[in-house]
Parts: sequence; C-alpha cells; structure tokens
Amino acid sequence: MALYLLLLMLTACAATPQDLSGQMFTFPQETNSAHVRLTTSRQVLSAVTVCFRSFSDLRRDITLFSLSTPSADNDFGMYKLAATDALVMRIRNTRMDFIGQDYKLNTWHSLCSTWDSGSGLSQMWLDGQPSSRRFINSGSSISGPIIIVLGQDQDSHGGGFDIKQSFVGMMSDVHMWDHVLSPCEIQNYVHHLNFPPGNVLNWNELEFQIIGRVLIEDKQKVETCY
Repeated sequence: MALYLLLLMLTACAATPQDLSGQMFTFPQETNSAHVRLTTSRQVLSAVTVCFRSFSDLRRDITLFSLSTPSADNDFGMYKLAATDALVMRIRNTRMDFIGQDYKLNTWHSLCSTWDSGSGLSQMWLDGQPSSRRFINSGSSISGPIIIVLGQDQDSHGGGFDIKQSFVGMMSDVHMWDHVLSPCEIQNYVHHLNFPPGNVLNWNELEFQIIGRVLIEDKQKVETCY
C-alpha cells in the first residue's frame, strides 16, 4: 500500500499555479493514461475561446483539447482527423468539421476556437486564418463540475481514455476565456503580441496536475548554431 501511494505521488504533480512562460508540455508516447488535468474555478460558461500552440507528427486522429461535464462527455473538444484532414469541434456532444485548414505535421501551429451559446456560432482559427462561422449548439451553457484534459479524449467524465485518440507531441501557451475573443485579439495571440490572458485558463498562472509520462520542458527554438 505504501509503495502504491509513493508511485501515485511520483506520477501526479500537485495542482498549484505555475508560470509556464517559455515552456511546453511534452507528450512523448502513445498511452491510454498519461495526461495533464487543468484546474479552473469557473464552472458555468456561456461562451468560450480556447487558444494553444501544438506540434505533432501523428498521422492518425488526435485529441487536442477535452472538456467534459457530467451531462456531456464532449462538452467542449478540439480534434484533428486524419482521414479528411479536418479540424473538429464538439460542443455539448454536437460535432462540427472544419475543412480546408492546413494543419501540417512537424510544425508549430497556433489554434484558437470560439463558441457562443446565444447564437450557437463557432469558429476555428489556424495560424491566424479563420474558418467559416458555423452553427453547432445554442440555448444552453456548459455547466460543471468541469474537467479539462490535455493529451487524452474523455469518453466519460474524467476518464474513458483510448490510446488511439491520445496526443503525442508538444503543447504550449494554453489559454481559455469565458467570452469570444475579437479577431484582433486572436491575431495578437498568434503573433505573440499583447493580448489579454485567459480568465478561465492562463498559461502564466496555470493550475494543473500531471498524470503519467508528460514532461515540462523549455520550448524549443529553431536557430542557426555556429
């Protein structure tokens, strides 16, 4: 029992706020367990913007962001599909595919998605380029208890992970807001300019818990070395 508790402590980092500026989460292998669980005090969301930067070499479907509540396993999710090369949002268990955005392998991408429950409209931004605005779901807010996971897709509230949906690669600069950002604010995020940090999730004051083999590393910069 003591050994089990020790292993549990070694594989789970306490959820204390940390400034992760200039750093990244590295997910180095396919698993059905390793993930980062993000903590927020906000438990009701009538609008959402999520932005992050990601890098992966996977040719299969991958989960980029997973928010689950007891009433909806996929209350707010972001995915990349291999077969159609589509970026996907799931809102309140309703799916929308965004076609024609060029998510290249082995490249850092800035990805932002927005949704407003009043209009039901959603939009996906890849490297500052917007998709069409599409209707997904309206009339009801996301209501907690909210569990947010990076690295896995929640097929049940806080679990139900599938190795073939896991994320492998690097992720950084994760922010989440309780409103829809303006196009200018999204462009400022993409180009590393001044933007309002997330008021639901803030990479500079992030509360999180690491479970399994996920590393915190300095973000890599491709530079000429002499």
